[in-house]
Amino acid sequence: MLTYEASGFYVMDKAYVDFVRLFTIHEAQAFFVTRAKDNLNFKRISSSKPDKKSGIICDQTIRLNGFYSKRSYPEKMRRIKFFDKEQQRTFVFLTNNFTQEATDIALLYKYRWKVELFFRWIKQHLKIKSFWGTSINAVKTQVYIAIITYTLVAIIKSKLKISRSTFEILQILSASMFDKTHLKDHLKSPICQDVKEQNSEQLKMDLN
Repeated sequence: MLTYEASGFYVMDKAYVDFVRLFTIHEAQAFFVTRAKDNLNFKRISSSKPDKKSGIICDQTIRLNGFYSKRSYPEKMRRIKFFDKEQQRTFVFLTNNFTQEATDIALLYKYRWKVELFFRWIKQHLKIKSFWGTSINAVKTQVYIAIITYTLVAIIKSKLKISRSTFEILQILSASMFDKTHLKDHLKSPICQDVKEQNSEQLKMDLN
């Protein structure tokens, strides 16, 4: 049901690898980046000289070898093997883009994970328990309002030099919506001392 945009990049995990879908993206003149499964059956056509200092182990042009996979995706494909120093892991990427640097392809996949972390952060911090409307505009508007609210609190935190996390301030404000006490004084109240950050390892949006 998706309409793929020409020249757009579609980045997905290997659990969603479907060569029929990947070829649909290719025919739409769009690009995909995904991880190869361990049992990928392929034939190497050519190789580019890898930049091993940047983590690129190999950069190959391949064709699929399996009967069904070759029938589903009959065109050439690019296979990039990349070692991530931060995670100390090796990844193998597949793409139909032959013009971008191999390191850019690896970064695209890495940024996909950052998007997932952002959505996880939204779920944990913005507390959108239910939507008032189900149209695309209604959902977007409610998410934007929640993000704007969080951003305003982050600005207040920065201006007032409050040591508490933005999440903690939001929790306190939600319980004292109609209290006219100045925020800085309110945060010193004994009743607010037990409010703690939900998870210190999660992404934070502070403006310090």
